[in-house]
Amino acid sequence: MRILFLGDVMGRSGRTAVVEKLPKLRADWGLDFVVLNGENASQGAGLTAEHAKVLLGAGADCLTLGDHAFDQKDMMSFIEQEPRIIRPLNFSKVAPGRGFRIFDVTQGRKILVTQVLGQVFMKRPFDDPFSALEAVLKTHRMGAAVQAALVDVHAEATSEKMAMGHWCDGQASLVVGTHTHVPTADHQILTGGTGYLSDAGMCGDYNSVIGMEKLEPLKRFITGMASARFEPAGGPATLSGVYVETDDKTGRALRIVPVRQGGRLEQAGP
Repeated sequence: MRILFLGDVMGRSGRTAVVEKLPKLRADWGLDFVVLNGENASQGAGLTAEHAKVLLGAGADCLTLGDHAFDQKDMMSFIEQEPRIIRPLNFSKVAPGRGFRIFDVTQGRKILVTQVLGQVFMKRPFDDPFSALEAVLKTHRMGAAVQAALVDVHAEATSEKMAMGHWCDGQASLVVGTHTHVPTADHQILTGGTGYLSDAGMCGDYNSVIGMEKLEPLKRFITGMASARFEPAGGPATLSGVYVETDDKTGRALRIVPVRQGGRLEQAGP
């Protein structure tokens, strides 16, 4: 199976890049399944129903969220209507929507997509992501119930993401980190066959401070005071993510390649 995962879509610039580039990437690379993290797609904080429709219409098969899952209030109801949107598995026991789903892919194949929130350095004390994920992976095993499994780890700490990667090794096709908006260079296939990347980066303007216009973050770092709202940077965006090829019989990753398309970080794809 050929899978593309794209990191946090950041504001209008990120949405525009997805709309302009994803359809061609999907055709050129023969992609079977595409997952986007959309939790910053609407003004850098959450995802509206309107913008979710735009990203899905551009060719995404699934959207994951994050700690800003419900910053845009219409997502509280829209997520119940749109099964292609996945909120964090360990967000809250009363949160709307679902933290995982089995998706149908071409040729009768199936893929599990799920997401967990980290606990280290996060603003809220979320439930244990390891125990939350354990039940899902045990119930939907690769090579049996599904042909592939993808885990989005939305977390601050690289160590926590790495720990999750090794903990999932052999149980998931891909474990990929999101949230920090900075792409890492540690893409690898772990010993048990799980593809791993600490952070996919963002789909946004990298002439910024993690996707935000530079002036206000700089003022806050220098003075310790807020003078205005953060606003997403509006320059040309780079699509950042990871491409993985998996074995349909075992679900194990066969190949993993970082993706940087357009903007300031462009490089060749798979």
